[in-house]
Amino acid sequence: MSQRPSALTRPTSSKRRLKDLLLQKDNRVCADCGSPDPKWASTNIGVFICLKCCGVHRSLGTHISKVLSVTLDEWSDDEIDAMVEVGGNASANSIYEAYIPEGISKPGPDASREQRSKFIRSKYERQEYLKPSLRILSSNQKKGSLKTSLSNKITDSFRCSSSSSQKSEGMVEFIGILKVKVIKGTNLAIRDMLSSDPYVVLTLGKQKVQTTVVKSNLNPVWNEEVILSVPQDYGAVKLQVYDHDTFSADDIMGEAEIDIQPMITSAMAFGDAGMFGNMQIGKWLKSNDNALLNDSTVKIVDGKVKQEVNLKLQNVESGELELELEWIPLDQ
Repeated sequence: MSQRPSALTRPTSSKRRLKDLLLQKDNRVCADCGSPDPKWASTNIGVFICLKCCGVHRSLGTHISKVLSVTLDEWSDDEIDAMVEVGGNASANSIYEAYIPEGISKPGPDASREQRSKFIRSKYERQEYLKPSLRILSSNQKKGSLKTSLSNKITDSFRCSSSSSQKSEGMVEFIGILKVKVIKGTNLAIRDMLSSDPYVVLTLGKQKVQTTVVKSNLNPVWNEEVILSVPQDYGAVKLQVYDHDTFSADDIMGEAEIDIQPMITSAMAFGDAGMFGNMQIGKWLKSNDNALLNDSTVKIVDGKVKQEVNLKLQNVESGELELELEWIPLDQ
């Protein structure tokens, strides 16, 4: 009789299943445009996609497409199970692209964002290429059922797509991805008896991400990376440090704002960073109106746009934070 895998072996096994799925021939190219080596996935649809198509998927909203990075994000067992159950890009596309009308072609790797957006919205949001009998009808009509081997998660995404179709026109369009590496804190404020249990929260628009909690440490080292999608009408990234409390509300340990405009503006001015050698391309200047400890330069490093940021936490007696930002545009 076979034994059930222990909790210690399951994460490794799950990651191996995801890696094996990605190695399938059909999953070595983007499901929507055919770009090679996709590093993103829509977990509730069950397809692997490239960075450029990822931006469009994010704009659909998580009720239609929940996007995760294959290499950067943590996956739950349920999310991996759903991907495995679908079977990969070929299986999913046999349903989603079953009836592409004559005269309509899929976008290629070099397609514009507008071309990608039009095709992806037609494919997943409006379900225009599904066999008519499989489409989920609007709420004032009789609902159909999707009788395929796809997972219930995909069926649920169809239903959400139908019921939310009137809201889709107001969906946020994203222009890029901001990777924030929270490196360390220095001389943070005491919020417990002798120390604190700090963690960092980053907010951009309606998105909120946070680091893990470091126990009893006023000089914590995280070296932890989080990801935020940047909308067209972006503002500053709001940063807050909290002390984790088990039996009461978490205490604030300072805050700051990160102006990402200098980074994005200079990156867009230079275009494809991979075409340039290591160089400085911009700067966020220290002033009395911001939390910078010193001028923060924007650089191209090994083909990537990066920026080191050192902040003095505001509205608190002490504390500094060291970060590294990386900008990944979706329209290169």
